[in-house]
Amino acid sequence: MILDTRYLILRLGQAILVLLLAFTAAFILLSLIPGDGVTARFADPALGLSNDQIAEIREATGADDSWWSRYVLSLTGFLTGDFGYSVQTGAAVSTIIAAALPSTAVLAASGFVTALVLAVIIAVFATFGPSTGPTARVRLVLDSVPSLFISIPVFWLGILLIQVFSFQLGVVSVVDPGPAEALVLPTLTVAVPLSAPIAQVLIRSITEVQASGFVKVTTAKGASELWILVHTVARNAVLPGLTIIGLVFGELVAGAVVTETVFGRNGIGLITAQAVTHRDNPILLAVVVIATFGYVIINLAVDLLYPVIDVRLRTKPSSASAGRALRIHDEPARRALTASAASVGVDLDWNDETKEKNS
Repeated sequence: MILDTRYLILRLGQAILVLLLAFTAAFILLSLIPGDGVTARFADPALGLSNDQIAEIREATGADDSWWSRYVLSLTGFLTGDFGYSVQTGAAVSTIIAAALPSTAVLAASGFVTALVLAVIIAVFATFGPSTGPTARVRLVLDSVPSLFISIPVFWLGILLIQVFSFQLGVVSVVDPGPAEALVLPTLTVAVPLSAPIAQVLIRSITEVQASGFVKVTTAKGASELWILVHTVARNAVLPGLTIIGLVFGELVAGAVVTETVFGRNGIGLITAQAVTHRDNPILLAVVVIATFGYVIINLAVDLLYPVIDVRLRTKPSSASAGRALRIHDEPARRALTASAASVGVDLDWNDETKEKNS
């Protein structure tokens, strides 16, 4: 059995707990901020509302209720899919989120795929590139590229790409572009900083796997670098890469929010910036919960993929299968097979009868 049911239930329970804690922390922090959205929206003298009218609005929206009552009401609404109503526009938050989410999802998906491709290319050429000759400098440059990428602010990169590729070169238009053209520069803006930590982990992981004994044995047998990379190194080096992919999802969300603000895209980033300006707490709370939900789902998927990729992390075989243990009575052969299996991280299960006979 690849996945243990108890482990799956435990991970699902942890995911639910993280969502609850994130909702609670966001609600408390938003409640501690001085003022509220109702005051910011309706206390403007230009609207000409009296104090009694503002008080009626606050009573209707529950702005003066205790924080515990508002917390329970909000939590109950979130559990039933009711995110409340925007203080600024009066529209349902779920409607606003549903209209903005597809644009952000497309940007996040394209940025993530592009970042993954960039990270793999950088890691492969930085570790398997030529170490001698004129092209050796390319390998050294690629090895230092992640450190450069990770230090670039997202907003600065977006402005730079607009200035160079749109205003100077005229390659990509940012004024009334088509759907595909409008996605090019924002995707690069999200992907470049995101690819840096993934590439760094992959480079370190590939380097460690290359130094392993089983890789040296495979190389000594005459296998090509491409064969070693695909059949030996990639499978053993992918686990740390999966871990960092799950961890950088938060950076992906933050990068998409900033990028949408820079490029003026109608997405979650734009409505988040507007909600912060107008103290629209229902929208902010919904954005936090949705971002946390995505983060939890991605990390849960990564955790469940571990035993699928690495057999060493799978659950132990049942008693029925345990009976099919290895039966080799030749002690030198047993030691040789055990050492060979241990070099690739496999622990051979020898039959107890054989162990007793050879002891």
